[in-house]
Amino acid sequence: MSALAHVPTPAGQPAAPPGPRRGRSRLLPYLLLLPGGAWLLVFFVLPLIQLAMASLYDPSGSLATGYVLTGEVGNYWDALSVYWPQFTRSFVYSAIALLLALLMGYPLAYAIAQKAGRWKNLLLVAVVAPMFTSFLVRTLAWKTILSDNGALVGLLRDVHLLGADGRLLATPFAVVLGLTYNFLPFLVLPLYASLERLDPRLLEAASDLYASPLRAFRRVTLPLSMPGLIAGTLLFFIPATGDYINAELLGTPNEYMIGNVIDSAFLVRLDYPQGAALSFLLMAAILAIVFVYLRKAGTEEVL
Repeated sequence: MSALAHVPTPAGQPAAPPGPRRGRSRLLPYLLLLPGGAWLLVFFVLPLIQLAMASLYDPSGSLATGYVLTGEVGNYWDALSVYWPQFTRSFVYSAIALLLALLMGYPLAYAIAQKAGRWKNLLLVAVVAPMFTSFLVRTLAWKTILSDNGALVGLLRDVHLLGADGRLLATPFAVVLGLTYNFLPFLVLPLYASLERLDPRLLEAASDLYASPLRAFRRVTLPLSMPGLIAGTLLFFIPATGDYINAELLGTPNEYMIGNVIDSAFLVRLDYPQGAALSFLLMAAILAIVFVYLRKAGTEEVL
């Protein structure tokens, strides 16, 4: 038995590692995932379960008397039937802001990636630098810029683009502008990452094959930038839909989005069942849109 234990390994064949070491090597990936998994469990999964339970509370309860979990699924229908205008407004405002961001962000990302040369890093810093300032401070800055007594409104009135009583603040325009500005870097940076990998020789080859600049963009540049475009649009659209700061500071109750209603339900009216139901309806709507979008656009190199 001892002789068999010391049989030499054939030449060219590595020796099998000991049993305990092999077991530890198999467990190592799971051990590395453990901290991240614990973080997600404590700060995402458990709060999500609690939110789901809160959405099924008896709506007749209150924070003072306590809520009872009765499985009241009617909370969802009641919330949607009352606040469907805010739901619709959230997606409309976010879609318009996304379109404006694409019109500005795609040329900007392309210019930085392909044309900026030694100014590339400086321009990237200029894109990211506003994010070093508080989201709230940036929105308040737009409130000052768009104010009725500000220079911008005065200029637009002087050139007769605004009437004497015309205004920019407290309008849908102001809310959409705030959404576009605040979330624009989330669109530009993924686009830049895709466009920066674009080989200029492909565009030269398209030109040699008599493709017009527009056709070269449509057949070469746009398809190759699709991973960054898809990721950027999702990173822009999802937080913009749930935002409430821009509508709160730059709009009026007539421009409130669903995020404002959820904020009010939890912090002002203390109606936890309704706030939780609205939160789940918003998540479900966003997930449905994202699923359809990814099915239509494709997910290669995006996830």
